Amino acid sequence: MFFMTIQVYRIKPEIFILFRYGTLIARYIKKRKGCVSAVRKRMWFMGICVFLLLPLLFMWGCGGGKKEVAGPGGDPIGDPIIIGSALPVAFSYGWVGERGIRLAVEEINAAGGVNVGGVMRPFKVEVIDTRDLEAGVPVSEALLAVEKLILEKKAHFLVGGPARTEALLPTLDLVNKHEIIHISSTGSFSPRSNQMVKDDYEKYKFHFKTTCWTFTMLGDFYGVLDSLKEEHGFNKIAVMVQDVAHARQAGEIVSKRMAEKGWDVMDPIIYPTGTLDYSDGLLRARKFGAQVLFVWMDMPESVIMMRQYRDMQIPAIPIGFINAAEHPDFWNATEGKGEYTLNHLVNSGNAPAVVTPLTMPFVEAYKARWGVEPEGYGASSSYQAIYTLKDAIERAGTIETYAVLAALEATDMEGVYGRVRFDPETHLVMHSLDPAEGAVPQIIQWLDGKRETVFPPSIATKQLQLPPWMN
Repeated sequence: MFFMTIQVYRIKPEIFILFRYGTLIARYIKKRKGCVSAVRKRMWFMGICVFLLLPLLFMWGCGGGKKEVAGPGGDPIGDPIIIGSALPVAFSYGWVGERGIRLAVEEINAAGGVNVGGVMRPFKVEVIDTRDLEAGVPVSEALLAVEKLILEKKAHFLVGGPARTEALLPTLDLVNKHEIIHISSTGSFSPRSNQMVKDDYEKYKFHFKTTCWTFTMLGDFYGVLDSLKEEHGFNKIAVMVQDVAHARQAGEIVSKRMAEKGWDVMDPIIYPTGTLDYSDGLLRARKFGAQVLFVWMDMPESVIMMRQYRDMQIPAIPIGFINAAEHPDFWNATEGKGEYTLNHLVNSGNAPAVVTPLTMPFVEAYKARWGVEPEGYGASSSYQAIYTLKDAIERAGTIETYAVLAALEATDMEGVYGRVRFDPETHLVMHSLDPAEGAVPQIIQWLDGKRETVFPPSIATKQLQLPPWMN
């Protein structure tokens, strides 16, 4: 009956025993009521207290109770550190980011976990689908996912998304409300989130980013475009972008900057998310005489554009940020028609290249775990985000938010894509073409079925090539 009561009502054994002892003693006192003096009553009361405590002390001393010793941050020793990841899992930024996060967590846990003030604690990942890259899905869904990670999953830290800029920006207000550190590791190329940190540090200081943003990526493109002008005399460019914030912004900046550099710029073409036919824009580019197609799209349908580009033999080289062209399966998806496409992978390590001693071991580990090379943007930066967080926690000696915040701001470590440091004003990872100075970008070109790195020169595996029909 004793154990049945415990199982049915889920009562802890020690609490049940205490209750039973108390009941029996209360009955005994009731029988003796009026038979003892005040002094004896006090003595009886002290004796009863000791008698009640003895069984509990015995049970805990013998290991019958749960030994919960308060560790750093007030959590029980050895409990997992929960990483909440809000990601669009049906899109590449989502699943690639999740794979990078899980790979890092698995490696860290296999090595013993995170040393938090002398106590080894494992990471635990909780992922909720934001759907924020799907057409027609309201921003509110992504915000609900983030809040659920904080309130229901009890996440200690947020790493990953949201990926869409329109969803990330209001997320920063949630992060501030709950005072939880957020590391953006995939998606959202707009500089706005990090500018918010600079403009109002006290409100948005919990936000960090381990990826580069639009401005740094465009600087890389200018280097490639300048070399095309110098070596081949190119001076006409057609800009084609997706109708989302970061892409429209990139198109506007490129159009203005290249015009200032003396290039003829075709009026930008803006395609709605999910567009399935790009032939009209490609024909306009041919008529304009464009030698470069600057494309900025994160929708998977952009693979159709590259097929049409090749079928129509457009005499221009495609270059930009093209989601579909990131992945190892791009060659098969286009039946080889995507050859000569140049694509920015944001951070290096998202395709094979020797950047630091950590890069190729990461590439090989990713391939061994997931059966494919890193699939593009979000892989190396998400993987690096977890190791960067681990480093900060261990230096802080606690998972307390403000201590880890200070440790993150002081980060200076070697990563898979170069030196990892955060700008003190914006909390954006520092960008550089030199891996000894900062996070190195990676622009690849599809050649003979492979993703060959053509920029920056410090990590290049091949020189840029023009399509033969341009000759």
